[in-house]
Amino acid sequence: MLSKRIIACLDVREGKLAKSVKFVDTRDIGDPVAKAKEYYADGLDELVFYDITASSDKRDIMLDVVEAVAEQVFIPFSVGGGIRSVEDANKLLWAGAEKINVNSAAVLRPELIAECAYAIGSQNVVLSMDIIKVTVGAEFPSGYEIVINGGRTPTGIDALYWALRGEELGAGELVVNSIDADGTKQGYEINLTRMIAEAVSIPVIASGGAGKPEHLLEVLTVGKADAALVASMLHFGEYTVSGLKHWLRAQGVKVRLKY
Repeated sequence: MLSKRIIACLDVREGKLAKSVKFVDTRDIGDPVAKAKEYYADGLDELVFYDITASSDKRDIMLDVVEAVAEQVFIPFSVGGGIRSVEDANKLLWAGAEKINVNSAAVLRPELIAECAYAIGSQNVVLSMDIIKVTVGAEFPSGYEIVINGGRTPTGIDALYWALRGEELGAGELVVNSIDADGTKQGYEINLTRMIAEAVSIPVIASGGAGKPEHLLEVLTVGKADAALVASMLHFGEYTVSGLKHWLRAQGVKVRLKY
């Protein structure tokens, strides 16, 4: 059985670490490079960097911040926001990222997933999905819809359909991000995460809603996620990476410990 992963999420706006609740009320909370270095030193498994306004502002990602973070961490580091082509993906890899996250641009042009998978390998392509809960019906049989542009634009695409399509096109991992749970610290969207994890054969990363260790335990066991994305729990100093990992290990979850 593979170890479960703890992944820190750095949402970056104009070069500064930011945090929102349900994708609104975004505020700056610090320096992403300093936080990346801190979490890496404490035994973090992986780091995800999102330039949260690159897509909505229709601009390229901030490569200087990516380069600065890459100089400080020596764990898998994935980057997303504003990736529209293989050229964009390659720029990020050259800047020090190990994986790229595609989201809005892949919804608008799904072949982007296949193009990136062919060019840099499926294992380096992550499909991030921002998802809201909707009424179950013919249009949305799963009860969940994909939204893009930082949660601003509904797409009419069923979330489970898109997860399966993303895997088919060559994505190596999926980030399942619940906008309804984002920043609330009330727990992950377990039903959504489990539904997608049971439907695909690639790793699923749960995102949105972590507020206490029990939430990670639930999504990694009941929710069947391969990894848990955390943000507020770490950014505001309420918990540490090593503390979360030791607690999970005590509950019987297989995790890698640094010390």
